[in-house]
Amino acid sequence: MHTNDDKLLYKDEVFQIVGCAIEVLNTLGHGIVEKPYENALVVEFRIREIPFRQQPVFDVLYKGNKVGLFVPDLIVFDAVVVDTKVIDRITDHERGLMLNYLRITKLRV
Repeated sequence: MHTNDDKLLYKDEVFQIVGCAIEVLNTLGHGIVEKPYENALVVEFRIREIPFRQQPVFDVLYKGNKVGLFVPDLIVFDAVVVDTKVIDRITDHERGLMLNYLRITKLRV
């Protein structure tokens, strides 16, 4: 039997990341700004020995020319962009931002 799970990229890694995010949210609770959640994720990743980079720097290119820098919150497993947000729902705006993050970092998840 084939399910959509067969097509998920970095399924096990994403499962671990989401588990960390749930632990952070359950421990810190709702209603604080984004940075403490990001920093708590870093602590949780260290506890679980999950490889990550916090605030790595990527060049933003326009027609081959460097025009700026992009600094995502976290890159986990050298494969997954993690951007902490304190929002009620994901809108087209956030989806567009994430697609740009993936394009700039050349990552797929």
